[in-house]
Amino acid sequence: MPYPQAVLDVAEKVRNWGRWGDDDQIGTINYITDAVMARAVSSVRTGRRFSLAFPLRLDGLQTGAIPGRVNPLRTMVSINACFTGDPTTFCTSDDIVVMGLQAATHWDGLGHASYGGQIYGGRPASLIDAHGAAECGIEQIRSLTGRGVLLDLARVAGLDELEPGYAIQAADLDRAAAHHGVEIRSGDIVLVRTGKMARAKVGDLAGYMGPIDPANHLPLAPGIGLTSALWFHEHEIAAVATDTITFEVFPWDPAIPGALMPMHCIHLVDMGLTQGQNFDLEELAADCAVDGQYDFLLEASPQPFVGAVGSPVNPVAIK
Repeated sequence: MPYPQAVLDVAEKVRNWGRWGDDDQIGTINYITDAVMARAVSSVRTGRRFSLAFPLRLDGLQTGAIPGRVNPLRTMVSINACFTGDPTTFCTSDDIVVMGLQAATHWDGLGHASYGGQIYGGRPASLIDAHGAAECGIEQIRSLTGRGVLLDLARVAGLDELEPGYAIQAADLDRAAAHHGVEIRSGDIVLVRTGKMARAKVGDLAGYMGPIDPANHLPLAPGIGLTSALWFHEHEIAAVATDTITFEVFPWDPAIPGALMPMHCIHLVDMGLTQGQNFDLEELAADCAVDGQYDFLLEASPQPFVGAVGSPVNPVAIK
C-alpha cells in the first residue's frame, strides 16, 4: 500500500533534491560548513569525553528479529605468532570480524532506504545492487564532526523512558530545547534520548525492542514521528540519532496508522538526512543534567566502507 497523502505532503515540503547540486551524495551533511565547524569548537569547555557507542560483541543488540543483521562474530587468526621463530623478538596477534554494519551503534547511509523506486536525489533505486551502493554509499561522508545537541525527551517528561509507541513530534523537540536552554543552529547534529538504551545496557534486549502489541504482534517502540521531519528541515539539522533500535516510532505514528517506516524514507530519500540508531546517551545525559550544558563537540565519522549503506561508529561527545 502506498504511503498516505500526509506522508507524501511532508516529503514534498522537506525534499532537498538539487539543493547542493545534482551530483550531491551527502545531503544535509553539507550544512556543516567550515564556519559551522569553527563555531562548534566553542562547545568544548571542560574537555570531558563520553563515548556513545554500545559495545560490539557477540551477545549484542541483534536478536534475529532483523534477518541478516548479525552481531559481531570475531575470532583470532594469529596468536603470538613469531616471524623469526624467536619469541624474544616481535610476536603478533591478529583477529577478524564478520558483522552487520548496522548491528550496534551506527549511521544509516543515504542508500539505506528507497521508495517509489528512488533513493536520494531522485536517483534510481537500481543503483543499490549485490555489490552495494554505486552512489550515495557511506564512504561519501568523509567526516561527520560538528556541534552536537542532546534533547533529553525522557528527562523533560519526568520519565525513565518514553512510553511504548510514543511518536516524537516537532513540539516535543521545541519543548526539550527550551527546557535545556539550548539554541538549535544550522549544521547541528541532534541526539534524541528516549531512555530506552538503559534496558539494553542491563541485558534486557526484549525490553529494548519494546513490548509486543497484541493487535498486530509487533513491538511498540518510541521514536521520531512525522512532524519531526519538518522541524529538522526548518532548523537545517545535519544529522540526527536516537537511542532506539528502530529510530522512528514503531510500528507507526498514530497519526498515520499502517504507514511502516516512513521516516527512514523521508529522511534518507527526500531530505538526504543521515540518521543513527542505538546511540548510548545515558552517561552523557546524566552529565548534562548536572551541569546544564546540552551542547558539545561531536566526532562521529562513519567508517569508509566503499559502497556500504551504513556504518558502525564510536561517537565521542566532548564537553
